[in-house]
Amino acid sequence: METQIYSRATEVAKTDTVKYVTAGSEPNTRIERLPFTVRIAKCDEDLAKAVSIRHQAYARHLPAVAATLDRPEELDRCEDSVVVLAESKLDGTPVGTMRIQRNSNRALVLEESIDLPAWLQGRSMIEITRFGVAEGRMGMLVRTVLVKAGFQYCLLSDIDWIVIAARAPLDTLWEKLLFQDVFPGFGLIPMRHAGNIPHRVLAFDVSSAYERWTAARHSLLDFMCNTHHPDLRLAERDEATRSAVARLPEIYRSSGLNPLACLP
Repeated sequence: METQIYSRATEVAKTDTVKYVTAGSEPNTRIERLPFTVRIAKCDEDLAKAVSIRHQAYARHLPAVAATLDRPEELDRCEDSVVVLAESKLDGTPVGTMRIQRNSNRALVLEESIDLPAWLQGRSMIEITRFGVAEGRMGMLVRTVLVKAGFQYCLLSDIDWIVIAARAPLDTLWEKLLFQDVFPGFGLIPMRHAGNIPHRVLAFDVSSAYERWTAARHSLLDFMCNTHHPDLRLAERDEATRSAVARLPEIYRSSGLNPLACLP
């Protein structure tokens, strides 16, 4: 079932994008335009849009939790967090959001409920939370692009691991991306930040993404690594981004996870 979901997401990407153009300097990649943009929320208006789509998404499945998400949270404005916003090109309406929290100066929010194992202690990590997308066909594509945005953010920010807490059945979607159980055999764990609903904790070694997806012949490898998305705009063409890209392994510098390859 999960494989079918990812296959459908890939097909949605092919049919809902505007065009494919061969990237001249990188013959094995292509440029793909999306019907929406993805960027970091910069102002109160942006954050209000993100909160709106977040609340709508949670209300469909977790109305009790949604009741507490009708306004920005403290973590939305934390210096170690960014809120990512996807907006329709047609009318600017929000179609997806997620929050990325780094563990630079404070513990991840899931650490309120669990102690991470020794192999994750002392590592640079992000946690993706408050993930929400629009309903229907558009939402499936937005979800896939937001996941790509998370990996791109990690590569540009020298992050070692992505750690997430996911409730069933969404945990299997992350598992199909080859995330691994942090507590194998332990089952689901109640999460304080999610209304004590049981979640599964999973993690991914960011540096291994290309190698693992290639070895698995993953259906999203082309979308993630061999396709540039100029409408995914987490970075600017500035010195900080250029320095971050220069530190990447060559396989990522020439991949669709390098935003400089398609920025003007």
